[in-house]
Amino acid sequence: MNYYFSTTLALDFEKAIEVTTAALKEEGFGVLTEIDIAQTMKKKLDVDLPKYKILGACNPQYAYKALQAENKIGTMLPCNVIVQDMGEGRIEVSAVNPMASMQAVENPELGALAEEVTEKLKRMIARL
Repeated sequence: MNYYFSTTLALDFEKAIEVTTAALKEEGFGVLTEIDIAQTMKKKLDVDLPKYKILGACNPQYAYKALQAENKIGTMLPCNVIVQDMGEGRIEVSAVNPMASMQAVENPELGALAEEVTEKLKRMIARL
């Protein structure tokens, strides 16, 4: 099982962030955090990386249900979506596969939730 889903877009980086955020919203997700990895690596290590952002996406209804089933599940929340510049006008958008990460948690109540969130993230990627 692959731990992520992805697609490649022919957009500029900021437009890719915009359309990804909109596609997440259509599936009921909001972006709680935005981490600029390239900027952080430059600041902390003085290394240059292509543009790379992590969007911490959360669907509140599913997060609440998951927390009710497993109170330590917050260690695996939010669902991360990355947007990265692959060069030559290509931007890759990748989302975590919740089914892969939930395999580590031995709680059957999370299985159905993970399947539903997985389908939402797959649809989001397909929508792009």
